[in-house]
Amino acid sequence: MRTHHRHHAQFSQPHLTSRPTPVCQNSSANSGLLSEFVYSENQPALTQLLLPLLHHLGAQSRWLLWLTPTQKLSRRWLAQSGLPVDKIVQVNQLQGIASVDAMERALLTGNYSVVLGWLPELSDSDRKRLQVAAEIGGSYGFIMKPLEERFSTGGQPPAVKIHSSVYH
Repeated sequence: MRTHHRHHAQFSQPHLTSRPTPVCQNSSANSGLLSEFVYSENQPALTQLLLPLLHHLGAQSRWLLWLTPTQKLSRRWLAQSGLPVDKIVQVNQLQGIASVDAMERALLTGNYSVVLGWLPELSDSDRKRLQVAAEIGGSYGFIMKPLEERFSTGGQPPAVKIHSSVYH
């Protein structure tokens, strides 16, 4: 493998002075991210796509939060998947807009490296609120969307599967 070195005037002239640029500690450059994760029971991609990221984020000192509508996470599945069971918090039985507010508050705190939320259909302003909260808190936010059955048989492109073994 060959590497090319390019000449950059700003780095090669030590006589130039620069003033420090203020850096916002809570900017999107600090890993704040909001993304939507669409999955289907018919396509097992969770272990290939989401689990490696959750493992990486689980190594941080912060918590992993699951905002689930009705199901309870299976401790056995969490342990088998290698996720840090002692760093996972689950809040279930949230209703509608309250779950959007809960996800926003969790992202804003910066206490969670990742927040996975099973949310109702979101407006553009709700998405923007969550994006800003993720950036401020330096957290990853995943809006989890199960693929509706009527679309899953119609040849939709592959999506992530959350196996039912994840829940009790």
